Amino acid sequence: MTIHFADLALLQLPGNGMLGPIFMYGAIFAIFYFILIRPQSKQRKEHEALIRAVRKGDQIVTAGGLVGEVIHVKETSKADGTTAVPLEDRITIKSGESRVVIERGKIARIISQVTSTADEG
Repeated sequence: MTIHFADLALLQLPGNGMLGPIFMYGAIFAIFYFILIRPQSKQRKEHEALIRAVRKGDQIVTAGGLVGEVIHVKETSKADGTTAVPLEDRITIKSGESRVVIERGKIARIISQVTSTADEG
C-alpha cells in the first residue's frame, strides 16, 4: 500500500480542521514578506545611508525636483549635545543664483558626490 503526498494533503484528522487555513495564511504572509516588505525595507535603509553621507559640494535633487549643489550642512543637536534626528538636519543648496534651505530627509537622490581627498604634499 503506497501513500502519495496528494493523498496526505486530502487526509483530514479529527481536530485538525484549522491546520490548513493557518498554513495557508502563513504561506501568504511569507510570500508578501519576501517579495514586498523585505526588499522595500532594504532599499529604504540604503537610501537613508546615502542621504546621511551628503557633504558640501555634492549635486542633489530634492523631492520637489529642485536641483542644486550643497554649500552648507547644519546638523541639529539637542540640548544635551547629542545629534537629533539626522533626517531633520538643515542643508543649504545653491540652485542657479538662489540659495535654498532644505531638510536632509527631502533629498530624493544624489547626482554626483565629491570625493574627500586629503591635500597631498
